[in-house]
Amino acid sequence: MIDIHNHILPNIDDGSKSVEMSINMLKYAYEQGVTDVVNTVHYQHPLFLHIDHSIERFEKIKKSIQSKLDYNNIPIKIHLGSEVFYFENLLKIINEPLITIGGGKYMLIEFSPKNIPSSQKQTLFDLKVSGITPIIAHPERYKLVQENFSIIYDWINAGCLIQVDAGSVLGFMGNKAKEASLLIIRENCCHILASDAHNDSNRNFCLKDAYNHVKNIIGKKNSDLLVYEHPSSIIKGEDLYF
Repeated sequence: MIDIHNHILPNIDDGSKSVEMSINMLKYAYEQGVTDVVNTVHYQHPLFLHIDHSIERFEKIKKSIQSKLDYNNIPIKIHLGSEVFYFENLLKIINEPLITIGGGKYMLIEFSPKNIPSSQKQTLFDLKVSGITPIIAHPERYKLVQENFSIIYDWINAGCLIQVDAGSVLGFMGNKAKEASLLIIRENCCHILASDAHNDSNRNFCLKDAYNHVKNIIGKKNSDLLVYEHPSSIIKGEDLYF
């Protein structure tokens, strides 16, 4: 399996707090069948504006963790990306390092849990026209989506991809998020299932359990798309058609 949304690099944002924690998380991910992970550092999030997002810094940290994985015989490959907080400036920052997954054509975008600005329609459209495909991070956790599911259809019709958190499917993010995530999946509106892992305790990798749960709803073939084919294409920068 391939996980395109997590925070496994240590001492960067609200993710892993140490090298040891990162290795524990990645070992647990490997035991679930994960082969590749994309560390998605919070980008321009109001709570993490102090972060140094220089590509040199992240490459150095990634190389250090990757070498420790190799030393411990944990065959997981680390990729770099961001979880970009929504502002109207998205088109202006598309050429900055880390903004897209692996430097490709996909941008993981998160909104405030309680507010999705009306400007997002034009901004996401402009991104798509520019050649960048928005991936909406964990929409099942947004209050507006929980109250009005039609916004999911609007995003998909605009060419966006939908990423659901594995923890939401399993009920770890609350009942409303669970209900919304399962509705997204039942309506065939989920394109990627990802862990959004932050630590080795209450928000660790749980992709395998979520995959098994989803498999019982939409079948193995469709579930495989969410954790194998689609994430693989995203990392490689390949086009996805629906």
